[in-house]
Amino acid sequence: MGEIGGNDYNNAFFQGKSIEEIRTYVPSVVQAITNAVREVIHAGAVRIVVPGNFPIGCIPIYLSKFQTSDPRAYDDMKCLSGLNEFARYHNDYLQGALAELRREFPNVIILYGDYYNAFESVLRRAPALGFDGANTMKACCGVGGAYNFDTNRMCGSPGVPVCPNPARRIHWDGIHLTQEAYMHMAQQLIGNILPRIC
Repeated sequence: MGEIGGNDYNNAFFQGKSIEEIRTYVPSVVQAITNAVREVIHAGAVRIVVPGNFPIGCIPIYLSKFQTSDPRAYDDMKCLSGLNEFARYHNDYLQGALAELRREFPNVIILYGDYYNAFESVLRRAPALGFDGANTMKACCGVGGAYNFDTNRMCGSPGVPVCPNPARRIHWDGIHLTQEAYMHMAQQLIGNILPRIC
């Protein structure tokens, strides 16, 4: 399954809605995901991987928008704790719904794609994986601020530079990861999922 719900949350956060209000959207978003899973099952799918949410508090667009001088707002990786707690809430709710779907469709393999822990693992092991440890939270393609990200001068805009070696960076444009980061995530996800999906 493709990612469902990320933009619903993104739009709400960037419109200034509170985490408490956005948490109330989670049941509807997860219901849309489970409806989509049922639809592909009825179309004949027998092996399905449903991805969870990233630790959004570790993404430059969020780090820039919600930057604060309060050190208590950040975790040990310098990610925004409240946003990551929200992502975990979504992921836990989704996993509960997937457990119900497994009971409903016992002959279908329905697996959870743990994007959260796969991405967090890349961040924690960044230097060992060949990433620039001094720039783990900075966008490669971007300009400005602590995270090399500015919504008014985004990647692709005139005069916005690209770092000399994107393969040494985790974040591409402040919203998406680099190919190298996605490759390491994919290796972890495939290693976890493949033995259970065959």
